[in-house]
Amino acid sequence: MFEHWIKKALLEMQEYVRLVLEAIRDTFTKPFYFHDVVEQFDSIGVGSLTVVLLTGFFTGAVLALQTGMSLDQFGARPYVGRLVSASMVRELGPVLTALMITGRVGSGIAAELGSMGVTEQINALRALGTDPIRKLVVPRMLAGVFMVPALTVIADFMGVFGGWLIARYQLGVATSLYWTSVIDGLFLQDAWMGLFKPFFLGFVIVTIGCHVGLRVTGGTQGVGRATTQAVVAGSVSVIAVDLFVTKLLFYLIY
Repeated sequence: MFEHWIKKALLEMQEYVRLVLEAIRDTFTKPFYFHDVVEQFDSIGVGSLTVVLLTGFFTGAVLALQTGMSLDQFGARPYVGRLVSASMVRELGPVLTALMITGRVGSGIAAELGSMGVTEQINALRALGTDPIRKLVVPRMLAGVFMVPALTVIADFMGVFGGWLIARYQLGVATSLYWTSVIDGLFLQDAWMGLFKPFFLGFVIVTIGCHVGLRVTGGTQGVGRATTQAVVAGSVSVIAVDLFVTKLLFYLIY
C-alpha cells in the first residue's frame, strides 16, 4: 500500500515537472495566444481584486488591534505601525493573498480544465492541431506570475490602511505618528522580499491548478475531486514554497 502511494506521488511529480517545462518552453515560442493571456489577466487579476482588498484590509486591522493591545504592556503602542507594515509586507501580505487566490483561482482552473477534459474539448483542440498546453496553460501561468505580485502590493497597502483605522480610532494613536512608524519599520530588504516571493507563489498556484485539471478522470465526480485537490495541494505548496523562498532570500539579501 505504501509503495503504491510512493509510486503514485512520484508519477504526479514527474507529470507536473513535465507540464511546467513544456509550458515554459511554449511561452518563448510561437504561436503565442495574446488574446487568451489578456483574458486570463482580467480573470485572475481583476476578478480577484475584491477578495484581496477585503483580506488585506481586515488582516491589517486585526493585526493592529492585537499588537496594539500587547504593546500596551510595554508602553510601546506608538510602534504599532512598524509591526503592521513589516508583518504585512514581509509575510502576511504575500501568503494570505496567495492563499485567497488559491481558493478562488486554483479551484476555478482545475474545474474549468477538468470539465473540458471530461467533455472531450481538450481532445478536440488536439484534433484541430492546437497544443492544449500552449492554449490553456501558458496564458494562465503568465497571468498568475504577474498578477499575484500586483495583488500582493494592493493587499499590503490595504493592510496598512486598515491598521491605521484601528490605530487612529481604536487605539488613539496620532495619524502622523502611525505613518512615521510605518515608514521607520520598512527597509529595502523587506520590500524586495515582499515583491519577490509572490512571483513564485503565483507560478505554483496556477501550474498546480492546471496540472490537476488536465489529469481529471471519472466524469463530473472527478471534476469535484480535482477542485478539492487543487485547493489543498495549492495551499500546502504556497506555505512550503514560502518557507524555502524566504530562506533563500535571507541568504541572498541579509
